[in-house]
Formats: sequence, structure tokens, C-alpha cells
Amino acid sequence: MTELRISQKEFDLFRDFIYKEVGISLSDKKIGLVQSRLSKRLKALGLSSYDDYYYYIQDHKEEEIFHLISAISTNVTSFFREEPQWAYLRENINTIFASTRKIRIWSAACSSGEEPYSIAIFLKENLDHYKEYDIKILATDISKKVLEKAISGRYVAKDIAGLPKHILQRYFDIDKRDPQAPYAIKEDLKAQITFRMFNLVYDDFSIFKNRFDFIFCRNVMIYFDGSSQMKLVSNFHKILSENGLLFIGHSESLTRNNKEFKTVRPSIYERI
Repeated sequence: MTELRISQKEFDLFRDFIYKEVGISLSDKKIGLVQSRLSKRLKALGLSSYDDYYYYIQDHKEEEIFHLISAISTNVTSFFREEPQWAYLRENINTIFASTRKIRIWSAACSSGEEPYSIAIFLKENLDHYKEYDIKILATDISKKVLEKAISGRYVAKDIAGLPKHILQRYFDIDKRDPQAPYAIKEDLKAQITFRMFNLVYDDFSIFKNRFDFIFCRNVMIYFDGSSQMKLVSNFHKILSENGLLFIGHSESLTRNNKEFKTVRPSIYERI
């Protein structure tokens, strides 16, 4: 069966709508990606054209926009991704928190939860006098679908591949009654994390009344245009504590915000 083709006009409709709603910027080079990603949704809804799907979204915006966002964004993640960042934290975590017993961390694009759970596990494994700390982790994403998986804290074998055996034993329960997702994060670890929906481009950063010590926002800014990137990083600056750290993807940089942050290591920045 021949794949349905998206026209330039239809692509432009989706591109403008996606930018307006979530701030994701799509170049003309992404037309093939959009066609491929949305074709499955058209089939699921029994629609015969991308134009039909665009107007379907207008009529069912509240529930359908989450399917659209999930389709066009790449939710690739894993436990303890970006190893050099964890290596830096292993060397410095006890020095960073030597003078405080309160830790606040934001996983700003948490996807299906591997990142915030990695943070929680890392702190428990590496922080001296761990039980003396008041630790809270906020985990946000714009996709309702991936947040539901994150909140469940349940994973399949390929999700936890590569994790050391002692980590699996300490922080996961294995539920053989659920062959779909037998590896479940233990409840005491989940209790440290609050999951919420949040749009990094359009939502209001003034809701954050307390400052964060760390913000993780990795491999997200590549979806935004230059002005949205600068605005986002400036917002992070406002809600980070003095000398707070921002962790971004290894292929990203903050060259346009170099008056607000200084480089600690590649992809690790300290608030000035």
C-alpha cells in the first residue's frame, strides 16, 4: 500500500500549529519525519488525509494534542544517560551539598521517567549521610502519554539493560505477574518525585517559588528556535540557586547565554 503523502501546505499547517502550541520549531527538512510520524495516527483514526487530521485536532484539541506531541517529539531516554555528567557528580556531590541538607532538583523533560529515577538512585548511592537530607525532585514533560509511564515506574527488560545487578536489587521490584513491564521502581524511591505537565516555552515560570540546585534539561533545546532557547535558559537562570547547575545534552551549548552561566564541563553549566 502506497504511503499517504503530506503536501507542503499541510506540513505548514502542522508546523505553525505545533510552534504556537508547544514551541517546537520544525524546519522544511522535517517534512518527511512529520509525514512518517503522523501517518500511524491517521490510520488509527481512519482519516484519509493530513488535512483531515489537522482539522480533527482543532475539534478534539484537548485530548488529541498529546498524541500529536508524542508523535513528533523523540522520547529517547535511558537510565544514567550522559555518563560524563554522572562522573562529575560522583566526584563533587558531597562537596556541593556540604553546607545544606535541603536538595531541590528539576528534571525538566523527564520523558518516561528514567532520568528522575536515575537522579534519585544516584543520590541514595553517592550522598554521604543520605538520610539527613530533605530531597525533592520535580519531573515534568509536555506529553501526557510518557508521563503516565513515568508515574507508573514500570519498565521492560530492554529499559533496564546495562544497570548493575545491585542497582536492580535495591531499587526495583520484579513482578513476574506483569510480563509487559515486570521491573517496577520501589515505592520509597518514587515518593521523592513529583510528576507534572509543563510546557518549557509557554508555561509560567513564576509558579516556582523555591529555587533549584540542579536542573536537567537534556536534548530538548534542539527542538526550539534561537529565541525560544535563549528565553528558556534565562528562565532557568532565574529559578536556579546561587551556583546552581544546569545539565544539558552533549550536543547542545549555551553560547548565547554566556553572561548568565559559566562552563563547568562540556554540557554542565553553573549559574553566575
